[in-house]
Amino acid sequence: MNKHFPIFLLVALLLCNNLFSQNKGIQIAFLADVHFQDLYGDFSDNAFKGVENPKTKKKSLLRTMNSQLHSTRIFNENYFAFLSALDDVAKRGIKIVALPGDFTDDGQAYNLRGLKQILDEYQKKYGIRFFITTGNHDPVSPFRKNGGKSDFLGEDGSPINIFSNKNSVKDNGQETFITKDIAMCGYFEIMDMLEEFGFYPSEKDLFWESPYEHSSYENYSFKKALKSSEYSKRMYEVSPGFIIPDLSYVVEPVNGIWLLALDGNTYLPKNLSNDPTDPDNFNSASIGYNNILSNKRHLIDWVKKISKEAEKNNKILIAFTHYPMVDYNDGASENIKNLLGESKWQLDRMPHDSIAKVFADAGLKLHFAGHLHINDTGIKTFENGKMLVNVQVPSLAAYLPGYKILTVNSPTDFDVETVSITDVPRFDELFPLYQKEFDALKSQGAKDSWNIDILKTKNYHDFTLFHLKELVRLRLVPSDWPKDFIEKASKLSGEDLFYLSIDTTNSSKINTGKFKTWNFEDALFNLYQLQSADELAKKDIPERRLLQFKILHENFEKLNTADKFLNQLKTFFSVLMKLSSGDPVDHFKINLKKRKILNLKQLKPIKD
Repeated sequence: MNKHFPIFLLVALLLCNNLFSQNKGIQIAFLADVHFQDLYGDFSDNAFKGVENPKTKKKSLLRTMNSQLHSTRIFNENYFAFLSALDDVAKRGIKIVALPGDFTDDGQAYNLRGLKQILDEYQKKYGIRFFITTGNHDPVSPFRKNGGKSDFLGEDGSPINIFSNKNSVKDNGQETFITKDIAMCGYFEIMDMLEEFGFYPSEKDLFWESPYEHSSYENYSFKKALKSSEYSKRMYEVSPGFIIPDLSYVVEPVNGIWLLALDGNTYLPKNLSNDPTDPDNFNSASIGYNNILSNKRHLIDWVKKISKEAEKNNKILIAFTHYPMVDYNDGASENIKNLLGESKWQLDRMPHDSIAKVFADAGLKLHFAGHLHINDTGIKTFENGKMLVNVQVPSLAAYLPGYKILTVNSPTDFDVETVSITDVPRFDELFPLYQKEFDALKSQGAKDSWNIDILKTKNYHDFTLFHLKELVRLRLVPSDWPKDFIEKASKLSGEDLFYLSIDTTNSSKINTGKFKTWNFEDALFNLYQLQSADELAKKDIPERRLLQFKILHENFEKLNTADKFLNQLKTFFSVLMKLSSGDPVDHFKINLKKRKILNLKQLKPIKD
């Protein structure tokens, strides 16, 4: 052996070899889009603590059921789901947890305090390390921004306003409370409050670095890293004259594993002539990575350096950010665009094909993301032999609630498992307050009120399924789908759809009785289930119906017609089939050496 070979590198290599020889590899849990809102928090400058729950006699700061059934995320019950998921993580003995953005719902100070308290408790009790990256809801703007919500629940069941200043409140006749703690924090406040969860280096870690002061692994110093991590030193020019932070970092929490937390937010200014520090002069970052190439190129250059450094030092690089890098519609995006238009179904958030190639060329192989509240696996392979696997982590605040566990078996062998959060203690704790809200809406003669039957759900899984159904009815269909198509299609039974899909002159001997048990609206809801949960949705859809969808798809594909409506139905079932037959999402193995993914669990649909 070379006598000049550094002894600490020798020890590290020996530890790395022993690390993967054990029966159980290193495990990392990914909890995305928690959208934490502190139901039992308080304000530092206002005594209001919410409404008293007759069931618990405790006061709760909750949003109305009406507001969350019009939202793509649940605001209240996800509080309990988050605790349930963390309990499950602790029970499994997992010691590393990554949160790929939207860990709060708009980064208000009282929510950040509540989140920190919970993470501190689990860190102290179970020895869990938490690593966070930012999403478009934390922060909403690079700098602290006034705001608030007009849909908190009041004592009489009606909505109330809670805002950070009086000037932000619309004259809606509702009771109003003012507190600075509901302003939307910027990078500085979030970084300051959650500093110990990856945003700054820790002496517990073997390595930490930001994009702004690259140094070799061999020369790493905690003191130097701490100095380079200061907020003022982590800035870049997103547009001429507009200097904003980038909180990306890479960390080695255990020997051999580098977690790459990428800040995928790119906040572009609305007006280059306006104040570059005005928080209202920035567009949302929700579009994701599509602005990276033009406005945040330094991030890609840094990823290249980190990838090379990881390879040089035999480190396994695992990236996580808020936004996807690969197509998440299972190849159905063009069909969706033809059916609904290019601005619907979150198509504006679809990463360009160039994004996957750029990051794969930079050295990324495995990436975990959130943002879309869906369960999906996207794979891109390239002619140069490189491959990028993008794992979409489901949200705990939407159907189908869950999180992902990554097991690192070796530098090229990984298992990914989805843990569904079904039974959540206390998920129905707020139901008496929703009953009060529903009664208030009814007494006021409100139209299109939400369905009270959601309060009959028996577990959190069923609650999120009901939430999705109401969301489709109250928001997604009215906003995304052509009105004339929906009005016409909604009148059709499964049997009607079957006859429309074939040449009826030869259909007299076909038994269509089994198609009568469902209608187009059922199929539309199933489409959204499959979009959200992928193959896991098949647990909630009758097996016979899935087979009938396949028959309809095959029939429509053979149908040669110029009829606009029939072609829309053809596209509809094409989308449905693609969303139901994507890459494995439940439990699968990734082999980077062979560039293959192996399904480890075959799901069975429910019987009729």
